[in-house]
Amino acid sequence: MKVTAIKICSALLLLSTAAVPVAAQQSTSPPLAAMPVPGELELAKMIWSTLAALDHANQSGNYSVLRDLSAPGFQSVNNPSQLSNIFANLRESRLDLSNTLLLAPTYSAAPSVGADNILKVQGFFGLRPTAISFQLQYQWVGGRWRLFGVAINPATMAQSVPGAAPAPTAPPKAEKDKKR
Repeated sequence: MKVTAIKICSALLLLSTAAVPVAAQQSTSPPLAAMPVPGELELAKMIWSTLAALDHANQSGNYSVLRDLSAPGFQSVNNPSQLSNIFANLRESRLDLSNTLLLAPTYSAAPSVGADNILKVQGFFGLRPTAISFQLQYQWVGGRWRLFGVAINPATMAQSVPGAAPAPTAPPKAEKDKKR
């Protein structure tokens, strides 16, 4: 059976748009009948769970649980040390991903299951001042969807939503406020 690879990226959180690619292999198990896209609540729970696990990994510096919750193909090509390196910029930015638990995800494309039985989900959380965009992939393993690929990127609302007004900028602080 042909083994395919996908890219898993963590974007640089500064003004750069470069990403660190990492390949994840698809499981070599026989193809399943096409799985339906989960319902809205189940899909939101999957996304929130993934972002909470990544947030905890970033806070602790321990990516073992994130890896262990993932699909076997993801696990086989990503050890905890590699995941720590991949998400270093996200971790160092101290972006609080737990804020995503306060909002429902907004999808930029309809979630879909491809011929490879990989569920693809992309969208954003409209947080201010920094929205969080996501591209997630899940694989059906052992009777449940497990993380197969992840890309998390900070973005302004204008970047997240086509046609959205630019995010307001804060007024300049008085000189005494800057010294705090």
